[in-house]
Amino acid sequence: MRKSGWAAATGLGSLVLLLAACGGSSTSSNSAAGGTPGGTAGSSAPASSASAVSTATKASGGATAKATPHQNVGPQPSSGTVSFPPVGTTVLVVQHSAIGYVLAEANGQVAYTYGKDTKNGAPTCTGSCATTWPPITGVPKAGPADTFPGTFGVVKGAGGVEQITYNGLPLYRLAGAKSLTTKGNGLGGEWHVIMLSESDITGG
Repeated sequence: MRKSGWAAATGLGSLVLLLAACGGSSTSSNSAAGGTPGGTAGSSAPASSASAVSTATKASGGATAKATPHQNVGPQPSSGTVSFPPVGTTVLVVQHSAIGYVLAEANGQVAYTYGKDTKNGAPTCTGSCATTWPPITGVPKAGPADTFPGTFGVVKGAGGVEQITYNGLPLYRLAGAKSLTTKGNGLGGEWHVIMLSESDITGG
């Protein structure tokens, strides 16, 4: 009886050792497969970080992508106001010509008077005459740098045209004449430029 009880005890002890051995190899297997549970989670973290960096790099166009340079806008016009003469204004100035300082339009067309006209009278150069000697029309205005010894006015010409006068005499230009040329002066003994002086120019 004692022998069989001992054997039973011995057999039970062997079973306990066997179960213990199985448990140990299971733990070892877990360690070999990936270490502690914390170690397994840790090994996947770097992979996730690398994936995030790769995604961000692609979204930004890669590390070698260059920013487009900013182009500056060119200078802008000044906000200050510029004063222009009203429509219909004819600016008259003192210009230097080959024969001296004369009265002229701002575009350089020299002004003439006609010998057959009378002071404060209606213009007499009409019809075919006005084709060669068209009237200077509009509202007269002296150039900003000029001071004239005489005065400007307006007289009604042919067809109701408002012709500019200087000291009461109607003004004309020579058709086709180049800027600041005075070849019409003395023509036919009837056409004359209006002679002025350098002192009529402010600061002259």
